Amino acid sequence: MRSGRRPDDISSVVLVEKGRSFIKSEAVLRIMHHIDLPFPQLAFFLQFVPLFIRDFAYDNLADSRYNIFGQTDSCEI
Repeated sequence: MRSGRRPDDISSVVLVEKGRSFIKSEAVLRIMHHIDLPFPQLAFFLQFVPLFIRDFAYDNLADSRYNIFGQTDSCEI
């Protein structure tokens, strides 16, 4: 429970990096830094958006992701 969440809680993305845990939009921004262009640059600009706004957007996207992207039986990546 390093992130303050149960290990079976899959309600949000959790990133554990260098002993610290990050959830929701903070985790996504840190992950974006490790992905090829244009994600690191996008993450740089998004970090200036207040956390409550980023997490609000994260929650709304998470709630409607199947309507936006569709649902499959396995990960497409």
